[in-house]
Amino acid sequence: MRDYESIKVWKDRNIVHVLKDTTALNQFHDEVMLKVLEVAKQNLMESPPCDFAWFITGSGGRFEQGAISDQDHGLVYEYSTSENDEYFKALGEEVSFGLDAVGYPFCTGKIMSSNSIWRKSLENWEQQLINWMEIGSWEVIRYLQIFYDARVLAGNVELIHKLKSTIYNYQLQHPELLRRLVENIKHVKNVITPMGRLIVEQHGIYQGCINIKYAAFLPYVNSIRLLSIEEGIYETSTIERIRKLQAKPEYQELLHNSEIHFEKLLNYRLSIENIQDYDNTHYLNIKQLSKDERKELKSIIKSGKRLHDHVIEMTLEKKGV
Repeated sequence: MRDYESIKVWKDRNIVHVLKDTTALNQFHDEVMLKVLEVAKQNLMESPPCDFAWFITGSGGRFEQGAISDQDHGLVYEYSTSENDEYFKALGEEVSFGLDAVGYPFCTGKIMSSNSIWRKSLENWEQQLINWMEIGSWEVIRYLQIFYDARVLAGNVELIHKLKSTIYNYQLQHPELLRRLVENIKHVKNVITPMGRLIVEQHGIYQGCINIKYAAFLPYVNSIRLLSIEEGIYETSTIERIRKLQAKPEYQELLHNSEIHFEKLLNYRLSIENIQDYDNTHYLNIKQLSKDERKELKSIIKSGKRLHDHVIEMTLEKKGV
């Protein structure tokens, strides 16, 4: 495809065929984004001057996107020269423009290759990660976790693995980093009353809905990511991370239902209808669920909260931080 408009037409025409399957849907998003990258490179009329990796992060990096997703991506390139810096700056800006043009809106948090924070040489990325870990503020620890979900769509995967190994090795030597990670994720939105009823939005367009991103997904995503950082697991999808962790005897009992619960959450999100924008993908109308489905959803949410709390407690005890 030669331009962004033709990619958008193709995307809008074909996405309906994959809306009921999370794997197929995310493979489709990958395909669209790679088409955008190819057009972006063609528009620059130059080949990349050195090895690089273009990665996506957030739900895309974890292979957990819904029907509509915003942009979360970055660039790592082999080494910095004025020529390389200029090329990848132009590529980052072009690919961000292209993604918006085909239907992936600009990230409000500016986690995009057009932002120099998310576009650096390997050496400068390593230094930035170390700076984040040394500073340890809430914002940069959040950035660190976002980066750990990076999945390479195009280029050299080893560049990202080297950077993730920087994080893994740092936390081995500085266990206080884990405490900062815990502080960043410890709060969970409570959506179940002491009497066992789901707490729904009371007003506005989402009245009668729960935000399953904050209430259900994040306790699983954040706790599994934390364990993956501790164990040096570089896979990005929550399902793949669970499988890697379950291969270790110490996590088998803790995670025995986590994979099936998380897969069911992904299916619940796919059931959300009338999606018009990115926010819509997170709000599940409880009235559209059967009695058994509501019971199952409550069980999954409770299990995620127990997992989240146990992982935090276990991390702090194990590392003595």
